[in-house]
Amino acid sequence: MFPTGDPSSDPTLPAALDGLPLSELLERARLAQQQARLDDGVALADAVWARADAEGFINEQAEAGKLRSFFRLRMGDLPGMLDVGERALRLMRPLGASPAMCELLRWMSLAACELGAYEQGLACAHEALKLAGELGDLRLHAVALNGLGACFERMGDPWQAERLMSEAAGLLRTNPSPFERVVTLTNLCTVAIGAYHLQRDGAAPEQATRTLERALELARDARPHSLQLGDRYGIALTASNFGEVLLLMGRLDEAEPLLIEARDECARAGFRLLDWRLRCMLAELQLARGQATAAWQQLQALRDETEQGATGSGPTTPAMPTTPTASGNPPLSDVPLFLRVRLHQASYRAAKALALLGPSLFHLEQARTLERRRAVSQLMAQSQYFVSRMEAEFAADPASVAARDAAEFKDPLTGLGNRRCLEARLPPLLRTAEQESRPLTVALIDADGLRNINERHGHEIGDRVLQELAELLRENTRGSDLLLRWSGEEFLVVFPDTIADRGFEVCERIRASVSVHPWSELAPGLDVTLSMGLASAPPYATDLLIARANAAVERAKHLGRNRVALA
Repeated sequence: MFPTGDPSSDPTLPAALDGLPLSELLERARLAQQQARLDDGVALADAVWARADAEGFINEQAEAGKLRSFFRLRMGDLPGMLDVGERALRLMRPLGASPAMCELLRWMSLAACELGAYEQGLACAHEALKLAGELGDLRLHAVALNGLGACFERMGDPWQAERLMSEAAGLLRTNPSPFERVVTLTNLCTVAIGAYHLQRDGAAPEQATRTLERALELARDARPHSLQLGDRYGIALTASNFGEVLLLMGRLDEAEPLLIEARDECARAGFRLLDWRLRCMLAELQLARGQATAAWQQLQALRDETEQGATGSGPTTPAMPTTPTASGNPPLSDVPLFLRVRLHQASYRAAKALALLGPSLFHLEQARTLERRRAVSQLMAQSQYFVSRMEAEFAADPASVAARDAAEFKDPLTGLGNRRCLEARLPPLLRTAEQESRPLTVALIDADGLRNINERHGHEIGDRVLQELAELLRENTRGSDLLLRWSGEEFLVVFPDTIADRGFEVCERIRASVSVHPWSELAPGLDVTLSMGLASAPPYATDLLIARANAAVERAKHLGRNRVALA
């Protein structure tokens, strides 16, 4: 997928720089990085790399390799960035763990995930996390956690991403720098925007609205920190996020100047991928204003540019600079997957508004095909990565790994899964159900009056009740069902490939088996019943499904307990 040749087209220094010391060339490349002069910077970094390689200056060559990666990342040459990044890593690894290596790995993880190479992205992100741990740098660890979360966001799992980023934010509670604030707030904002789209499409408008309001707060908070930091890309990115949230809220007049400001900055600096994203958003803004023809023309021009490497632009958008990047414009397969999906989705809406039935159907099908491909690639990458990591850890110490897994993913009292198990297993089940249009039902089960049982018969009897309830759940469910202890007296069962009516039948069987169980053998006068609530997908979101199941449980209790209720 990625080029294997060196992206440097000329291994020698430009004539004007040929006589300069290597240290001065490197300093000029660093200055170009600070000033976001991408064309100058990539030429300088490539030149330093070539001379340092010829003269045997390993440290200088390693730094030049990192700079080469940075400039290509900002220019949008993601395959080229990954190629030179791998070359730099081969030099840096023998030198030992370093903050520079952590940062390079984080960039590479983002570039790989943008291209849909999720396995490579996860591997880079976890290596960065491991190095940060070896260095014992808490702040570096937090930034690396943010990088791993960004991988999950690009893979379509904003909830896992938010968990990792929130953990990172917790590590940075004490005097975070402007850079750390921008990274944390911007990433969380991006995650909230992704979650909003999933919630809105999952028929949960009230929760989607709250998520969008949180995204607005994050975008507003990130803006001043990016201005304080002074990084041109960070300023453009925070303006882009701020404008996007306002656009989604329908506050078009507020969104437009932010989006135009960010687009113009990207055009001047050569931030090609972010420029494409902004031009797509401006077309979406035209659609929101009912200007479907202008939006369609803008999107067609943008699609031509991303697919064919053209430098043209839409009728109201300035063209990108015509100077080619170091590796040239990428073909379609090198355009980020999320951007391709977004272009097709926006083109579908514009074509539909113009009653262009053929084009609208084409773009709808293309968007869905790409989304399915992303979902499958994500599952394969996660599966392969975690299997590989577990195999390596088992080879080192199988007993300790088994003990750790039991502690992390199992409830010690009942042996069922715990909430961490739910976080790891339910999102992939939901994605599969959504992508393949397969049913899925969730049952929340409350042991009626367990607190009274503890008070009357003692906590030891209460624990025995929970253990026997867990065993009854195992006996009345399939091996493919996901069984968890949700809270003190609550259990959760996930039934994949199960419609609501079938889930109701299973829950009735569970309820009946609990009702006739010989509880008095544990303690005289002991009786146990269950109140159960069922919810079926859609929505394909963990929190929404459980909230609906919980509401059904409350209805079952209100109706007299010892019964099953449907959401």
